[in-house]
Amino acid sequence: MNTLLDLLNSRPLIDGRERDALADPAEGRRWAREHGGDGSLAELALLRETRDVLRDIVGQERSPEALQPLLDGVQRIPEAGKEGLRWTLSTAPHARLPVEIVLAWADTEERMPGRLRPCANTDCRLFLLDRSRANRARWCSMAVCGNREKARRHYERTR
Repeated sequence: MNTLLDLLNSRPLIDGRERDALADPAEGRRWAREHGGDGSLAELALLRETRDVLRDIVGQERSPEALQPLLDGVQRIPEAGKEGLRWTLSTAPHARLPVEIVLAWADTEERMPGRLRPCANTDCRLFLLDRSRANRARWCSMAVCGNREKARRHYERTR
């Protein structure tokens, strides 16, 4: 699940400018390897595509059907062993990490529907996974975005 959020949040706005962690091949390779990928250029291209599709889906700009091209030819193969049932992913090597991230998104949507969402701060591009009991978290960071938004509203009320 951390890899899912890391991918969704790999294009933040910093000082008003977008910083894409996957745009530079060297930085992108490092990001992919740190998250269990091979860091190939093909994998980076697929990670960027997966990120953009998932961002649109979570932001309700596209339907989950947009994931279908990323999943064509992918198989999950069950293997029963002494420790229980294990699922093996059968896909091209460069597609393994992006497909695992899509599966993590699907699992999140199934187990925690509606809890993965964009930050409510319109000047922020990050996403959050609301783990609160009340499901009312709105900001990626209460210390940064939440505080800014509350200060902005207070300023507007007192103006």
